Amino acid sequence: MKIIGRVEIEAVTDVRCDVCDDSTRLVDGNFQYGTLQAHWGYGASHDGERYEVHLCEHCFFSTLAYLKQERRVSNLFEDDSRSPEGDLGLVSKNDFFRDGD
Repeated sequence: MKIIGRVEIEAVTDVRCDVCDDSTRLVDGNFQYGTLQAHWGYGASHDGERYEVHLCEHCFFSTLAYLKQERRVSNLFEDDSRSPEGDLGLVSKNDFFRDGD
């Protein structure tokens, strides 16, 4: 037996960039954004704090460029510094989403 009734649920209707406040909604209704997050544990000066920042593609890569520059500056006079070049944080390339994945 089917019992039909109205059910109210909460759903994400938009994800806005926390920097520029632009929507990350695509034409097909999906969202395209990056997340910067942290959960500080015992012993950290921010123990128990959680952070989650949503960034549009432009703001994400602007932030990444800033972090790369900070790494270059902090390693400027190091003899055995890690290479400041490269893709900071890049885990994989050409890892496309497909329907059903």
